[in-house]
Amino acid sequence: MTSESPTPGRTIAIGDIHGCLAAFLRLIDALDLQPEDTLVTLGDYVDRGPDTRGVIERLLELESRCRLVTLLGNHEEMLLGARDGTVDAGFWLACGGLATLSSYGAATSVEQIPGEHLDFLENCRLYYEQDTHFFVHANYLPDVTLDEQGRDMLLWRSLRAFTPGPHYSGKTAVVGHTCQPDGEIYDLGYLKCIDTCCYRQGWLTAFDVASGHVWQANQDGDLRS
Repeated sequence: MTSESPTPGRTIAIGDIHGCLAAFLRLIDALDLQPEDTLVTLGDYVDRGPDTRGVIERLLELESRCRLVTLLGNHEEMLLGARDGTVDAGFWLACGGLATLSSYGAATSVEQIPGEHLDFLENCRLYYEQDTHFFVHANYLPDVTLDEQGRDMLLWRSLRAFTPGPHYSGKTAVVGHTCQPDGEIYDLGYLKCIDTCCYRQGWLTAFDVASGHVWQANQDGDLRS
């Protein structure tokens, strides 16, 4: 298992955005990101919320403002699978894909999503690791290196179905995917789940891994921290 070299600045993770552009923009404004900061987005940029297109456009813009690390989520995997024929398109549409297509105006299929946006999703990572923390979309096996974890575990396995113990590396896990309807971070000390259910009238969460500071915004653009 290898870690990224330490970088100056803050490392901030943002949970599942799901097309909630107003909340995402409010957080980005509050974070006041600097070029030396690392922003880790935990996947599920698409589906369910009202503006997938706007979210991806803003993520592309952020690549020039800070060190952006984008992880793949299960919803991106569904979208790309629907395009490639490895996932039933009807299944993806029923899981929020209709909202994604709607955000692209007259789009009626994945093929009408701009190529730059599809390329962005294809280039998302399965995990990201630093000296003290690692980041995955969904879950992990505690006794297995990150590069040996299965895609189903990293992208799909809910914490309600399997709650792992501490990772053998001693690093703190920061994950999304398992929605927390009460809007609070699920905190086990060694694991922090920051999917706080923005698309269901909850909150979008940003978490500074060093200081523990939390910012949250909702779809109305209200901020709490």
